[in-house]
Amino acid sequence: IATLKEDLKRLHPEISFTSQNAEMQRAVGLARQVAASESVVLLRGPSGTGKTVLARAIHGWSRRAGKPFATISCPTLSPELLESELFGHVKGAFTGALRDNAGRVAACDGGTLFLDEIGDLPFSLQPKLLRFIQDREYERVGDQHTRKADVRIITATNADLDQAVKEGRFREDLFYRLNVIQIDLPPLADRPDDVQSLANEMLVFFGAQNHKAFRGFSNKAMDALRSYAWPGNIRELRNAVERAAILCPADLVEIEHLPASIAPHIPPVQLGNPVSLEVIEENHIRRVIASTRSLQEAADILGIDQATLWRKRKQYGI
Repeated sequence: IATLKEDLKRLHPEISFTSQNAEMQRAVGLARQVAASESVVLLRGPSGTGKTVLARAIHGWSRRAGKPFATISCPTLSPELLESELFGHVKGAFTGALRDNAGRVAACDGGTLFLDEIGDLPFSLQPKLLRFIQDREYERVGDQHTRKADVRIITATNADLDQAVKEGRFREDLFYRLNVIQIDLPPLADRPDDVQSLANEMLVFFGAQNHKAFRGFSNKAMDALRSYAWPGNIRELRNAVERAAILCPADLVEIEHLPASIAPHIPPVQLGNPVSLEVIEENHIRRVIASTRSLQEAADILGIDQATLWRKRKQYGI
């Protein structure tokens, strides 16, 4: 498990197997439990909550870990191409089928296939997936020969499948086959304590990618991260931290390095405003540091040496 964590964090710094949120703890604990089984797993949660990464973790914790893992995003392909991608096709099966294609099911034999956004699976394909889950049998497009494959299916959705069943858009029998084990991932807005730990881990990751060493986030920046609603969930947090790691010239990420959608808009202090000289000096130093590539360059613009700039930064918590 330790090796899996290291591999996943190297590729996906947003995954955290330790959480202070009770709902997330339950989700990860259940994922560990079901990994050893052969059951179909349905991951549910808003977009960006880490369903793909958790699916890969379940595969890594299972006896299939040494076998292939593949992902198909159901909404990205037309029904015809999706069936071909899933089950394969023979040469000449349709226009453009210039050669045989074994399909992802065959390629994942012995391993795991992750079907993302399963709620968008075309209705015409649903009975074929149901048959494969029940009997492990399928046919390639344009071929009558029945084949078998040993593949575990994990699915994910951010849609309301119960409602889709009621509206006749999703087969009830397939829904019950997919919903053997359901794991719900909470939105990031419900995990403010996790936001802080995730942001710090991501900052270390993206700092290393950009050859920088950060001390962390200022109090104002972290308060903004913790209080933001995160409609894009972990994916949005990852983008915000990566942006800050690129733009921040110092070793402490300030609120001005965060996207405008996250940082509350504070009108800049203007000369002549009824504020103290200290406030004007702090704001000026912050702006100069945010717009320069190094502390030496900032000190040169400010007309002070680096030692004085260091004292000013300490004084103002920059």
